[in-house]
Amino acid sequence: MNAPGKRAEDAAAAFLQKNGFEILARNFTVRGAEIDIVAREKGCIVFVEVKASFTRSAAHGAPRERVTPAKQRRIGMAALLYLQRYALYDTSVRFDVVEVFPQSIVLLRNAFVFQPPIEKN
Repeated sequence: MNAPGKRAEDAAAAFLQKNGFEILARNFTVRGAEIDIVAREKGCIVFVEVKASFTRSAAHGAPRERVTPAKQRRIGMAALLYLQRYALYDTSVRFDVVEVFPQSIVLLRNAFVFQPPIEKN
C-alpha cells in the first residue's frame, strides 16, 4: 500500500475508534479482495472501505464514487468469507465507507447493501 493510502487508513481507524468502534482487523485479504477495516459497533460487524481525496478539488468526484458496484461485490464476497472464517453466522452486518479529506473525515453508514449470489442446484 502506498504511504498516502496507509495514512488515510490509519486516520480512518483512529476516527472510528474515537467514535466507539472496536477495530477487529485491518487489510483483511482473501481471494484477491481486501476489506480495509473490519470493526464492531454495538454488536454489529462493520466492513469499512476507506477512500481518500488528497486535494480540495471536486474535479474527480467524491471518494465514495470510487466504490463501484464491482468493488462492492468484491468487498461483499470477502465479508462473507470473514464471517464464515470466524463463525459469525447470526451477527448483523453493515457496509460503511469512510472518506478521508485533507481537513475532515466523513463516515457514510450503510453506504451500500450487498446481496450475495444465489446458488443454483
